[in-house]
Amino acid sequence: MKLFKNIKKWFENQEYLFYLFLIILIVPNAVLCFTESLPLPAKICNVLLPFSIYYIVMTWSRNCGKTFWILFPFLFLGAFQLVLLSLFGQSVIAVDMFLNLVTTNSSEALELLDNMAPAIVFVVILYIPALVLATISIVRRRQLSEAFIHRERKCACGALAIGILSLGVAYLFSDRYEMKSELYPANVCYNIGLAVQRTVLTQNYHKTSKDFTFHARDTHPADKREVYVAVIGETSRACNWSLYGYERNTNPELSSLWGVTAFSHVLTESNTTHKSVPMLLSSVNAHNFDSIYYRKSIITAFKEAGYRTAFFSNQRYNHSFIDFFGKEADTFDFIKEDVADTSYNPSDEELLKLVEVELAKGAPKLFIVLHTYGSHFNYRERYPSDRAFFLPDTPVEAKIKYKDNLVNAYDNSIRYTDHFLAQLIRMLQEQNIDAAMLYTSDHGEDIFDDSRHLFLHASPVPSYYQIHVPFLIWMSRSYQQTYPSLQKAVQENKQKNISSSVSFFHTMLELGGIASFYRNDSLSVTNTLFTEKMRTYLNDHNKARTLDDVGMHKKDFKELTKRGICYK
Repeated sequence: MKLFKNIKKWFENQEYLFYLFLIILIVPNAVLCFTESLPLPAKICNVLLPFSIYYIVMTWSRNCGKTFWILFPFLFLGAFQLVLLSLFGQSVIAVDMFLNLVTTNSSEALELLDNMAPAIVFVVILYIPALVLATISIVRRRQLSEAFIHRERKCACGALAIGILSLGVAYLFSDRYEMKSELYPANVCYNIGLAVQRTVLTQNYHKTSKDFTFHARDTHPADKREVYVAVIGETSRACNWSLYGYERNTNPELSSLWGVTAFSHVLTESNTTHKSVPMLLSSVNAHNFDSIYYRKSIITAFKEAGYRTAFFSNQRYNHSFIDFFGKEADTFDFIKEDVADTSYNPSDEELLKLVEVELAKGAPKLFIVLHTYGSHFNYRERYPSDRAFFLPDTPVEAKIKYKDNLVNAYDNSIRYTDHFLAQLIRMLQEQNIDAAMLYTSDHGEDIFDDSRHLFLHASPVPSYYQIHVPFLIWMSRSYQQTYPSLQKAVQENKQKNISSSVSFFHTMLELGGIASFYRNDSLSVTNTLFTEKMRTYLNDHNKARTLDDVGMHKKDFKELTKRGICYK
């Protein structure tokens, strides 16, 4: 009882609360010192300068509870930051994190929410009691003494002077240091501004792109029936494909099909769906991504050249360019939107029924884009129960103790993708026409692969597992006979270093014989002119960066090197 009274007395002491609130405010900065790869002067600045500013703000009012609530936006960001650090292990809240809030559908969010429970519990314990104490202080009108405020304000001004000095030292010792990129929470506020700016630009996309044209034309014979299919997978990493040397047989059907070529050394330029997929479907890449607000997709290029076009997706609308591009097609269907139930999880095979309908229409020139749900978490829900080959595949909670079960479920989803693509190829084979299919995934995934215990994707600093993706081409016998030079180029280029975000668009145009000012044959893997180029990554500020500059971990570079992938 005495202990309880002492604790109660301590929490009623406004001076103690003042210091407690100050410590809670600076927790994210302290944690970031251990997670971010920054020079020591920058780390010192990143604690001292924000601390001094919080310190001064806390002296604005004699009621520290009121001031603490005024700083609530920073508490909210701090909670968000700590949850993301628990998930990704490093980096501040990126622009893409805020954009993901508006481009991730509710069912995906609910799937992930349960798996962030430990981190959420931690921030609740850290912040909620403090906010309750602040509220009690406001309601009971408790005041700090004038002498205390005067003394602490002088100390805060001294701390601010030291903080500003540390900022100068940080700039002096690091020529790459920037407040907007390195200093929390200034960098997060800057990122919020960028996110709002991009959201406004996205909302105006239909106006800014309405006059865009590829000036595309078909160079293939007009009297010959052709079908081309672009398939974009979801969260499928190449290292779990047996076609790329994985010890498990996850590709039993594709490995036995004639005409399939797998490209081994392919990296994506983004580990986020809302960026990666638009790059695959358009002429933009990491070097010119912001031009996406003024351009249309490959679907329009095929339409201009006289093709009938279709876009079928096993994902919901997400208010991004994927939606805009899909709706450019003559016919489109986001099959999860066909029912109101947000928990509805149709398998990717449902898309093949729509493909079958399109093929039956007998259009002389047909281009189809399929956007699958592939291997997106929760993996167990991405394939039918009778397709569970690797067991046990439950439970699949995002905990390291279930890693083996998670990998089993993930490998089952890859094996199901193998079955899906093989079925699609067989459907095209039955047409006995010139036909080709191009497949890649938007990005990969972490599944507690090493000592970092990383999980999922979209982390501000990508891992090797998130950016090494499968890239496949299938050509019918008739197509190879008609265009033997393309098949020859495929064999010449299949071991070269390729960026899927750059080459997918140009390769698909060449497969379909679409000529355009925007087509670049040196970027097409079906062309003998294909040239390996330095591969980059699109950071959250939409800047092209080398993987070194992005800050990838040495473990990832070691894995890339081991697999013969040149990242320079």
